[in-house]
Amino acid sequence: MSTTLEKTLAAELAQLREARQYKQANEIQAPQAPHTRMDGKPVINLSSNNYLALANHPRVVEAGKRAIDKFGLGTASVRFICGTMSCHVELERKIRDFLGCEAATTYISCWDANVGVMPTLCPTPDDAIFSDALNHASIIDAIRLSKAQRFIFRHADYDELERMLDAPEGRKARNKLIITDGVFSMEGDIADLPRLKQLANQHDALLVVDESHATGVLGETGRGTAEHFGVLGEGTLQTSTLGKALGGACGGYVAGAKVVCDYLVQKSRPQLFSNALPPSVCYGAMAAIDVLMQDGRALLGRLRENTARFRAGVKELGLRSIDGITPIVPVIVGETATAIAMQKALFEDGVFVSGFGFPVVPKGEARLRCQISAGHTKDDLDTCLAALKKVAEKFPESRGGP
Repeated sequence: MSTTLEKTLAAELAQLREARQYKQANEIQAPQAPHTRMDGKPVINLSSNNYLALANHPRVVEAGKRAIDKFGLGTASVRFICGTMSCHVELERKIRDFLGCEAATTYISCWDANVGVMPTLCPTPDDAIFSDALNHASIIDAIRLSKAQRFIFRHADYDELERMLDAPEGRKARNKLIITDGVFSMEGDIADLPRLKQLANQHDALLVVDESHATGVLGETGRGTAEHFGVLGEGTLQTSTLGKALGGACGGYVAGAKVVCDYLVQKSRPQLFSNALPPSVCYGAMAAIDVLMQDGRALLGRLRENTARFRAGVKELGLRSIDGITPIVPVIVGETATAIAMQKALFEDGVFVSGFGFPVVPKGEARLRCQISAGHTKDDLDTCLAALKKVAEKFPESRGGP
């Protein structure tokens, strides 16, 4: 016999199917790469976070295998009991040195890193968190878990943020965090870090930047938004992931002032109550950082050339996008059902790209989120653009047509 809850869930799932908004997982039967095999079909992958094509890099894979031989499969413990292995200490030192900060501490994911930071650093109603409206879902949930006052400013509206900081509620707060994505995951645009740092300094706030889509992507050597703006190592707290450009496995970290990282190790609940990273992830991530440090300019050069080529092609097709320089290229098509239908049509043409709609993005702003990799060839990108052109012609509403 079904409970009321189960009946409610079944009805809501039926509504999603009827509205053509029901999401299906796509099964990959090959390594994560620009070319892969999905649901039994060879496809060009235009939706992976594998920005530098390191997820299947021989040095990264071999490092992971060495870690399993040396340490076994996992830690079977949280960090503070007996889960801290030498590979965790080595990885945190490498992240610290890579970013030029005082310390770093790792988490099982960047989601856990964000959830670990905000409720821990701003635990009372006397504290305040100021957040961009388009920040990642992990930041939104982390803020909900905090008892701090919440101030949500319109996306990239730093004048509104300044007014919130200047308001009596903002001024009298005890601990203050300003939190932003470095690169916004659905828009592909970049936070104005110098302006945010200026506001944080003026108002005695700690600036926290989620660098998940910026690490290994922005900056001359891939060190992220701070390097992009020339302010690397200047007093921000970074959260980021090892699951995108840096090998694509899993894991996250917090990097910044030693006093903050030490406090998180003592008090952050995801740090205290989650198993430590698998050793293979630690070694793989260290190898990915080594590849980036040694070959980064070539990898980043290819990534940026590919991004510019694809962005120019989308513009030439007359499709609606958001200007920028990052490898996240949204093609905005209108309604959620249109995005999902176009995703299916592109898949039939051998191109996998994800469609996103409400509530991930605002109603009427559903999109195909195209993600470019250093591993894509020019032919790959031209094939994807030709498929986009063909599918967009089948869905005139994606161009704002009837």
